[in-house]
Amino acid sequence: MIEPSGPSVDGERDERGRFAQGNRLGHGNPHAGRVARLRSALFEAVGEDDLRRVVAALLRAAEEGNVPAARELLDRTLGRPEALDLLERIEALEDLLADRLGPAARRSR
Repeated sequence: MIEPSGPSVDGERDERGRFAQGNRLGHGNPHAGRVARLRSALFEAVGEDDLRRVVAALLRAAEEGNVPAARELLDRTLGRPEALDLLERIEALEDLLADRLGPAARRSR
């Protein structure tokens, strides 16, 4: 396990690596409170029926050939395609590593 390095020379971090008391950079996101209030207002304003109507309109637009609507619908229901690309790249790296380490390192598929 890597041990924490202790407080920084200028006193900006504590012994656990967190921002120290009084650190000028450790005040958090200045917009977080407003974003939280806006998000609460949105949740109060939009009900389940509203959401169903929006999704139905998105589905109709996708069925009519609206590519951005189809992409949004598929991304929200099936997930972004990058996840599959990432898995393929990991497998390619594993194969490359196995080739370099020899047949004993190759895992069975």
